[in-house]
Amino acid sequence: METPMNLTKTLALAIALAVAAPGFAQDAAPTAEEQALLAEEARLEAEEAALDAAEAAPRLDPSAPNPAPAHPELRPVLDDFGGEAGLARLMDTFMAGLLADERMGPFFANADQERVKRQLVEQFCVILGGDCEYTGRDMKTSHAGLGIDRADFNRLVEVLQVAMDAHDVPFRAQNKLLARLAPMHREVVTE
Repeated sequence: METPMNLTKTLALAIALAVAAPGFAQDAAPTAEEQALLAEEARLEAEEAALDAAEAAPRLDPSAPNPAPAHPELRPVLDDFGGEAGLARLMDTFMAGLLADERMGPFFANADQERVKRQLVEQFCVILGGDCEYTGRDMKTSHAGLGIDRADFNRLVEVLQVAMDAHDVPFRAQNKLLARLAPMHREVVTE
């Protein structure tokens, strides 16, 4: 039950708001700058919703092999790569090499390079027995329509090997990873 004092305070607040309301209504029209900010905010929200919808879409073709099969026995190899942090550094070098390469550059120039690097780190980490989760699509879906031939696939592997050498990844560790990645050519090569 409201006391007379609380009722008085409530009425005073209501009257103050009623008196101030017309002033607020006059200031409510947004400036051109505020309208531009609101439009940009709406555009970003729409873009985020589209990305959320894409993320919610099926990422795996049921007929495609698992793009990141875990091999816990390779955990020591992950350590040779410097763990997840080492893989992230490797992907920076790898992406720079791909972009600089005459044959590979066109495949990656307009791609979301940060997403590609992040998903490669996840994929390699899972394959090498790390405690990571691969959030990307399967290789068949990811590479559909890109016109990748066997020479393109081989060149990508060469660029990866150069990046691994630059990071002093032992040759044995490189071979263990490449042996797990090589069968993916069946889904990646589309020409």
